[in-house]
Amino acid sequence: MTEPRRERSTEAFFGRRSGKALRPLQRSIRDELLPELKLDLTSPAPVDLRSLFAAEVDVVRMEIGFGGGEHLVHEAARHPEAGFIGVEPFVNSMAKLVVDLHDNPLANIRLHDDDATQVLDWLPEASLDGIDLFYPDPWPKKKHWKRRFISQKNLGRFARVLKSGGRFRFASDIDTYVNWTLQHCHEHSEFDWLAETAADWHTPYEAWPGTRYEQKAHREGRVGAYLTFLRR
Repeated sequence: MTEPRRERSTEAFFGRRSGKALRPLQRSIRDELLPELKLDLTSPAPVDLRSLFAAEVDVVRMEIGFGGGEHLVHEAARHPEAGFIGVEPFVNSMAKLVVDLHDNPLANIRLHDDDATQVLDWLPEASLDGIDLFYPDPWPKKKHWKRRFISQKNLGRFARVLKSGGRFRFASDIDTYVNWTLQHCHEHSEFDWLAETAADWHTPYEAWPGTRYEQKAHREGRVGAYLTFLRR
């Protein structure tokens, strides 16, 4: 049984929505657990995002396009004092993460399985302590560049929801997308690149667990870049 086709409701920064049909157990766990973890965007966002989580948390971070969920789960387990909003529109990736959370529950994760801009527009101003965007689709053809997630419009969304001093972190193995991101953040008035030395952008983040997409890039001879920008 294939997943039903869902109409795009926002700006189409991602490609296909699903891959192979989910196994029956995957589907059963996904259908049972995802509604409990999924954000309800039909209701107003709480003024204090910490109330979204079953765990008591001090800060709230967001990861856009978490893929296999390796980094999201790693960070949530490493930082139980932080709440994490994970966004991933790809059905198979979301199912993988939900099964992982079924087997090893974490009370500081909430999820959204559609376009991240929906969550960004729903969140209150200055409500996030950090945003992570790792190995997003680079849309390498020039005619598709408008579908890259990094744009002045989306940086404006980031600036609205990030607290002053919050951090936006971006990783990619595609040089043109790294340069694109540096240029867009340089042109935006609310972000400062935090690199201090020439080697900084090739140094992975603290306790970086890697991702399966990064491993694929390394196998194919590409090196990742890790950028950090401070919200003024």
